Amino acid sequence: MSPKVSNQYKRNKELEILQSAKNVFIKKGYLKATMQDIIVEAGISRGAIYSYFNNIEHIFEELLKLEDEKDIIYFEREGVSSFWDQLIDWIRLQQRNILSTNNKFLLCKTEFFLTKYHESKKTSNPYVIKRYERLVSSITNFIDRGIEKKEFYSHKSSKAVALYIISFFDGLMLDTFNLGMEVTEVNDQIDVVIFTLENILCPIK
Repeated sequence: MSPKVSNQYKRNKELEILQSAKNVFIKKGYLKATMQDIIVEAGISRGAIYSYFNNIEHIFEELLKLEDEKDIIYFEREGVSSFWDQLIDWIRLQQRNILSTNNKFLLCKTEFFLTKYHESKKTSNPYVIKRYERLVSSITNFIDRGIEKKEFYSHKSSKAVALYIISFFDGLMLDTFNLGMEVTEVNDQIDVVIFTLENILCPIK
């Protein structure tokens, strides 16, 4: 009888494959990467990789989930600092990611979302929709908690502000990779969005 494989072992193996896949995506980009590339990088058999993932899109979605979880956790933290400082810290993190010329995984994300956006003209992509809705909910709840704690006095609905934040950073990321930092003037745009949010949320400092 073969030994029973624990759930933790499976999860660890899955994470190892995902890290190998990320290495491949960074080297080749989302559109040029193949399952065979990932199999070679991970040093596993074709059967093994397909026991964890259906296809290359599934693998990339799982990588995005790992990254998305960091944003969700960021907005769910409490007592670390003021709500405004917490929001600014998150914005600065997005700024550093966009400005990082070595962060090639962001380029892969751009390729993925542009591809999914094109496909969504014909059929909806459940993962992309669910991902967007979850992030909207997370930021909306964050702003609502700030209002309840009397640290924000928002002039607009929390959901509208959340939608604005997500659209701004998604758009800035796409434009910067398509046009370059010199054209999009990332730092100046970040200053404007912080100024705008400060006037909308009226944070107590």
